Amino acid sequence: MTYLQLAYCHLGTIIPAFLIGTFLLLSQKGNPLHRLFGKIYMVLMLISATITLFMPAQVGPTLLGHFGFIHLFSFLVFYSVPSAFLAIRNGNIAMHRSNMISLYVGGLLIAGALTFVPGRLLHGWFFGS
Repeated sequence: MTYLQLAYCHLGTIIPAFLIGTFLLLSQKGNPLHRLFGKIYMVLMLISATITLFMPAQVGPTLLGHFGFIHLFSFLVFYSVPSAFLAIRNGNIAMHRSNMISLYVGGLLIAGALTFVPGRLLHGWFFGS
């Protein structure tokens, strides 16, 4: 896949994840709808993080000529999603909440804001190259 194709796949998972994540943060917790959308959200975030590992860093220093600072957020997802899932399965609501808020803030808000840094694809799309 080309970088552009990967970017479209990433946007195809991250935009619905952002919308669902926002809904989950603002809605009542623990009901069947929350659990269903929570599972969808977790799967979308895992797919999205996996896709990003195939996208080379476009800005800043790289490790192995591929991975950049932004890829750390992918690993945040790979840690937070299973941790949050196991926490809620074990009845640890506080740990679940903490992991989900960290995932939303780090994996969506901060990483999303960094996609608008000059030199990155979305910056070019929104503000011109």
